[in-house]
Amino acid sequence: MSKVISAGLLGGVVLIIWTFVINGLFGFQASIDMKQVPAERQIYEVLRQNVIDPGRYVFNPELTPEGVVPGKEPVYSVLYGGMGHGSAGAHMMVGLVVFFLAPMIGAWLLSMTSWKVKSSYPRKVLFFTAIGLLLALFSDLMKFGIGSYPVNDAFAYAVYDIVSWTLVGLVVAFRIQPSGVNAKTT
Repeated sequence: MSKVISAGLLGGVVLIIWTFVINGLFGFQASIDMKQVPAERQIYEVLRQNVIDPGRYVFNPELTPEGVVPGKEPVYSVLYGGMGHGSAGAHMMVGLVVFFLAPMIGAWLLSMTSWKVKSSYPRKVLFFTAIGLLLALFSDLMKFGIGSYPVNDAFAYAVYDIVSWTLVGLVVAFRIQPSGVNAKTT
């Protein structure tokens, strides 16, 4: 269990460093989630007065005289989480917990796999790459669509998650080893 915890902690450190580099130095997430418009102040005031409850709001074009949505008109969405900048510290603490808890769960899952997986460094790394791939497929790529992310942004987040979990796997794979001489026979 101590190897699982230490591997998870190392994986969390890798996630923190990777996130700092890719987001802090290169602005990856900000380039996708914090785009600005020229009339930001006016739009902010309209939203502040009209969007009160947290949630995702979708703004569709006006229906045609036939009562259908025009297929070529854009659809906009606004996401309001119910928090302001004053909540950033608490939000970062939750993120920090997740950054350590997720790799620990991954390390624990890896420790429960077969001897064949645990005895091969590439297989252990691939195990974590598969976790990233699952997140990419069932979370990131599902964010593409009407009123959501453009396909390029959803794909960028998918690649980000696959790379993140592969990097975690590179570190965790060193710590999780098959146990005992007879591990192969069990």
